Amino acid sequence: MSDIAASLPIIATSAGVVALAEIGDKTMLLAVLLAARYRQPAAVIAGILLATLANHALAAWAGAALAGWLAGPWFQLAVALGFLAMAAWTLVPDKMEEGPQAVNRSQAFIATAIAFFVVEIGDKTQVATMALGARFHDVLAVTIGTTAGMMLVNAPAVLLGERALGLVPLALVRRLAAAIFAGLGLWLLWQLWPQLVR
Repeated sequence: MSDIAASLPIIATSAGVVALAEIGDKTMLLAVLLAARYRQPAAVIAGILLATLANHALAAWAGAALAGWLAGPWFQLAVALGFLAMAAWTLVPDKMEEGPQAVNRSQAFIATAIAFFVVEIGDKTQVATMALGARFHDVLAVTIGTTAGMMLVNAPAVLLGERALGLVPLALVRRLAAAIFAGLGLWLLWQLWPQLVR
């Protein structure tokens, strides 16, 4: 039970950071587009879940593995600067792009899973997942948290469709997410400072 209790702050932090970063992100817009195009919300949500689990497990593993291999202060500096770069990147709004076409539930699921996995590569939330994996060294907790954060944003986006975009002040959310990323980066720099100035 203590392992679960120890993982809860990591899960909560990962979920919150990624949920804020996902609001207004291109994958949220893709979720709205796919929901409108396929009119198969369960298949679209299941495809998003599968793609996110696969993508974020790989990202969290890569972040944790790199942190383990490069556990010196310079890698930690790179992670801190990565969070600061994420803060700036989060302020840039994404635009909706075209997605694949499908006609039935299984095709909608497969098309969503593939499109979401591919679009998530190099996306803000994937980079954030790598940074969280590097910071916390807990692939499972980070994957659970970031996937929960993605689903907290994308499931309602699928169910509400374009109405979801009008319910949330995207500029405010982007600024809040940027502040959280900047805070994480500055906190890591503060912790790292004594090692860098020796």
